[in-house]
Amino acid sequence: MKTLIPLTITAFLAVGCSHQKEEKQNIYTDDRSQFALKQAYRLDDEAEDKHILGKSFFTIPWAEAPSATTARDGLGPLYSANTCLHCHPNNGVGLPVENGVMSRSLVMRLSLSSGENINNNLTMTHGFLPEPTYGGQLSIHANTNTAFEGKVSLSYQNIVQKYDDNTSYELQVPTYKITNLQYGALHKDVNIAPHIALALIGLGAIEMIDARDILIHEDVDDRDKDGISGKANWVFNPESNATELGRFTWKAAAASVKQQAANAAHNDMSLSNPLYPGDNCTSYQAECLEAEKGSHDFDLPMKRLDAIAFYLKTLKIPKERKTVHFAKGQEIFNNLGCVKCHISEYKLSDTNIIRPYSDFLLHDMGEALSDGHSLFLADKNEFRTPPLWGIGLYEKTSGVMALLHDGRARTIEEAILWHGGEASKQQMAFKALSKEKRDYLVEFLKGI
Repeated sequence: MKTLIPLTITAFLAVGCSHQKEEKQNIYTDDRSQFALKQAYRLDDEAEDKHILGKSFFTIPWAEAPSATTARDGLGPLYSANTCLHCHPNNGVGLPVENGVMSRSLVMRLSLSSGENINNNLTMTHGFLPEPTYGGQLSIHANTNTAFEGKVSLSYQNIVQKYDDNTSYELQVPTYKITNLQYGALHKDVNIAPHIALALIGLGAIEMIDARDILIHEDVDDRDKDGISGKANWVFNPESNATELGRFTWKAAAASVKQQAANAAHNDMSLSNPLYPGDNCTSYQAECLEAEKGSHDFDLPMKRLDAIAFYLKTLKIPKERKTVHFAKGQEIFNNLGCVKCHISEYKLSDTNIIRPYSDFLLHDMGEALSDGHSLFLADKNEFRTPPLWGIGLYEKTSGVMALLHDGRARTIEEAILWHGGEASKQQMAFKALSKEKRDYLVEFLKGI
């Protein structure tokens, strides 16, 4: 399988920018405010122009075509949000609930079991079989003269359990209900997987990690018998027309920042682009197929898609904030074995050190967290280890702490307590800690 060898940070900044100085880039920010995830690299004039262009298409709402705003028309006909910021407030994590209703940043992925169609072209190129009538994601909004696909309601059941020291804690179990289906019933074998938007931290640096430094941690058959079986997801990248190492999304289903941005633009806003051409319609949705198109070949041409990817890749990473008990918390983190999946450090080829706390591999997280959604090589219980850097800023940037793939965890403690499968041993060890040590661990995690 083909993999791409990532560029150095200075090299990728210099691509298409002949005046960029060849020097080590400062990729970190001390900002701990609600705008911490919006800080940009220091760029030369040409690169800064590209960054600003990408930022504009990321933040300003898109409009229905045809529109006087021809640079930003092409929204829909079916869509979930009309701007990227609806899913990534202040570039942070999405919200499961907003103003008492389910947020647009929590989307419902729709898929069918592969069954006999394992070699179907959609399975090979998209990683799954979409629901035949509604496609791969439920669209809750639509343009004029087009019916939206459906609406989603969210409710929680609270369960109370106890730590080993008899202290109580509460977890919330989400239940989703799809109503007002406008194109008929869902397929009887449909799987509905809720996925929340991830925080946009260090995407450029993640793309530049040498693939070998990720694959060295792969242990599919658990040869070392430690209960941890990291697995790489190999995914189809439509830009290169090749299979590459997945690094992004909850299931590691995107190989590059550009692919992830293009996929989100297509699924969330139905913006056609060179990687995902055509509107996000199925053959059962005549109104969507017949809707008026924009004035361009693509709603999001390659130049603009490149600019969005460049903007995302040139956002700074929050610097670690080493508080009083940071070192104690880090020691507990290591002793519990959390670091086996949340690999702390990578060295890039330009000598920059990044500390994302992730191996970027798939792990079985247990039946309680299963989303039922298989994607390329990721099974229904498997998720990419999410990077932990900047987690202490989630509440500031997004207004709420929302963790795990569906945002069900309201605190770091809840997220740990939901860990199962390969992380069951670490979850049980966390429950056995004293409250003081649990607090030290959380303080450490909020500081990285």
